[in-house]
Amino acid sequence: MADNATRKSLSAWAVTLVALGMCAFHLYTAQFGVFSAMVQRPVHLLFACTLVFLIYPVAKKNMNQPWAAAQLAWDLVLIGLSAWTLLHLSSSYKLLVMRGGMATTTDLWLGGTVIILVLEATRRVMGNALPIITLVALAYSLWGHHIPGMWGHRPIDLEQLVSYQYLTTEGLFTIPLGVSASFIFIFILFGAFLVVSGTGEFFIQFANALAGHLRGGPAKVAVLSSATFGSISGSAVANVMSTGSFTIPLMKKIGYKPKFAGAIEAVASTGGQFMPPVMGAAAFIIADMLGIAYLEVCKAAVIPSVLYFFALIYMVHLEALRQGLKGMARETLPKVGPVVARGGYLMFPAAVLIGALVMDWSPMKAGLWAIGTVVLIMLLESLVKGTLRQLPGKILEALEKGARGSLEVALACACAGIVIGNVTQSGLGLKFSSLVVQASSGSLFLSLAFVMVASLILGMGLTTSAAYILTVILAGPVLIQLGVEPLAAHMFVFYYACLSCITPPVALAAFAGAGIAGARPFATGFESMRLAIIAYIVPFIFVYHPVLIWQGTWWGIALSFVSALMGCMAIGSALMGYLKDRVNILMRGLLLAAAFLLIMPGYKSDLVGAALLAGLYAWQTWRARLVEANSHA
Repeated sequence: MADNATRKSLSAWAVTLVALGMCAFHLYTAQFGVFSAMVQRPVHLLFACTLVFLIYPVAKKNMNQPWAAAQLAWDLVLIGLSAWTLLHLSSSYKLLVMRGGMATTTDLWLGGTVIILVLEATRRVMGNALPIITLVALAYSLWGHHIPGMWGHRPIDLEQLVSYQYLTTEGLFTIPLGVSASFIFIFILFGAFLVVSGTGEFFIQFANALAGHLRGGPAKVAVLSSATFGSISGSAVANVMSTGSFTIPLMKKIGYKPKFAGAIEAVASTGGQFMPPVMGAAAFIIADMLGIAYLEVCKAAVIPSVLYFFALIYMVHLEALRQGLKGMARETLPKVGPVVARGGYLMFPAAVLIGALVMDWSPMKAGLWAIGTVVLIMLLESLVKGTLRQLPGKILEALEKGARGSLEVALACACAGIVIGNVTQSGLGLKFSSLVVQASSGSLFLSLAFVMVASLILGMGLTTSAAYILTVILAGPVLIQLGVEPLAAHMFVFYYACLSCITPPVALAAFAGAGIAGARPFATGFESMRLAIIAYIVPFIFVYHPVLIWQGTWWGIALSFVSALMGCMAIGSALMGYLKDRVNILMRGLLLAAAFLLIMPGYKSDLVGAALLAGLYAWQTWRARLVEANSHA
């Protein structure tokens, strides 16, 4: 037992030291500039693989078995191979350039090894889904020339495949891994510092102070806190597990059904992925792939995200009215003033981040300064409270938490790079557009439906970033070829990649919420889909009418925004069966008609939809007054 305790202690120290090295490397490059792609990306991947093999050992369930030492040795061998293959590339890339990119026998062996290592590391940290997709892509490159017709391609041998993946920036080390190695890591680290500094707890307390006393208050608190923290956390599932542990029991306590409570938290946490300013770090990938400013992506996401959360809060309110639920007692809740006085300063790092981005600083530099601001606040807080001795431990905890939090994204981006390499090398990317257009007979609507389904399927069990990348490399060019604005096309794919977290059969965020709430997973998943219905509709609208992603005149944008808000109210009332009072099937149908008329931009449709919604509300108001008058008589 003592040996096991020592081994675990040594393993924990190894994880801490590697995590600190990873953070030091990325903080250095954030301040002084990134190295060349064939240095920055392999080193980033080396740190990620090393941490995965340390944190997720093959022997974790059999430490007392006789073969545990051999399994531990196997993990150390994998770490050694990771170091050899990736450091070899980063140290010899100049020689590679001098010989014109020609691969040596050593390069080919090391390249094949690193692909296997990435697949194994991804399997350990994310499960089987993404490695299987990657293996299918590799198999298609090697044997796809046997497929007849347009789905086939010219022969590609193993040497060509490995050299393309390992020795160029078009395969394993392409854009996704580059974004992970530069932008995303810094923002995940920033989120870790916010968690350790207590900002997550402040968000919950502040939301409780603002909305906890309202009708259905705990559910509104869940929406507000998850929207703010989910944008930074970068993982819908992680956000459900962190904020949901506080909000879901409170929702159940005041009377919400378990499946509804779990669904609310899952939907709110998923919405945080497309909530500016950070959008779960995916905003940087979108900006990099489109070659546009980061702020352009954030601006495009503002109106859809506001509509999403407005609709969610509105449906939460209607459910509380329908069930006659109340809020929490004011005396049990914190007051806004004291909460802001005690912890308002914790919002300053977010203000620094947004200010730096608005001033057109690079995302890396903005993230670095935001992290520095958090550290400064933690230092001042420690001095005031007399807890300075605890500060180094908190900083180490944040650094390790940030490195651990980056593993899923880093390995997902590495596998996505392998898939991208196979798609481009085989020529499938160029042919896929023609295949989809041919299958849809040139119909934009059918093409959008195919892309939506592809995004939801590829997103099953994957991170948002990985699902977006895998889908957009194939589907993005299809939509652009059919005349869709490039930003609208990428946002369309991104939204459905996010929604895969709450769409059965593999709705990871909804299943996590169900676990905390004690509800049935599939029932919670379908409830999540119902609550997030506006997010399934809006992407189609902004493809046809980009005004909802801030492309148009100020007057047109404002009018479309107001009418869309009214549309959210109409569709929420239709789904919840409640407007001013309970509604029947006929009124639900009329409310759905009003919703679609209002959400669809256009003056005439807006006027008809608004008139229909106002008429239904007036009808229920008149009926309520008539019933009240009769009861008094």
